[in-house]
Amino acid sequence: MTSFWTGERVRLRAIETADAEAFLRFAEEEERLGGLLLPPRSAASYETWAKAQSQAQSAAEPEGEGIQLVIEAVGTGQAVGAVSVRHADPVSGCFEYGVTIGADHRRAGYAAEAVVMVLRYMFDERRYHKCQARVFAHNEPSLAFHRRLGFTEEGRLRDQVFFAGRHHDLVLFGILAPEFAGAHPLPPSA
Repeated sequence: MTSFWTGERVRLRAIETADAEAFLRFAEEEERLGGLLLPPRSAASYETWAKAQSQAQSAAEPEGEGIQLVIEAVGTGQAVGAVSVRHADPVSGCFEYGVTIGADHRRAGYAAEAVVMVLRYMFDERRYHKCQARVFAHNEPSLAFHRRLGFTEEGRLRDQVFFAGRHHDLVLFGILAPEFAGAHPLPPSA
């Protein structure tokens, strides 16, 4: 049996200390592509963070509030992105997710496959009911990506974030477990 966490293109895995360089690269690429501008961080700070993440995940309980995973290309074993779950509220059954893909690996299907795996885990195994995502309104590729996955635009927070010298809108998306199941049915059992 193949691992639940391995698909055709990607394998999702825990963060290892050696992933620090990849996360530094992802942060730099997000800034160049119009993400939030943050103060520079040293490579050593990423190494410390990655080491702490790898140790925390090894002792993590399944009931933990958040998940952060590396998206690794199946063919090469290279870290091509990351996907996370945060603000998971088991009482309301809602959670948020985020995904980033390295600039050289975009439009290869990595993000979609990784997100479907994570949502399937949260809906089918953890029994959550709703996933939410926040997208900068100027990020047309991400807006289209969420619509293709079956998310519904639920609202817009006007002038919600400030970067690059001005305020920007934030678009809120949501998908319910039954909507996800209809858009992404499980493959027939072999």
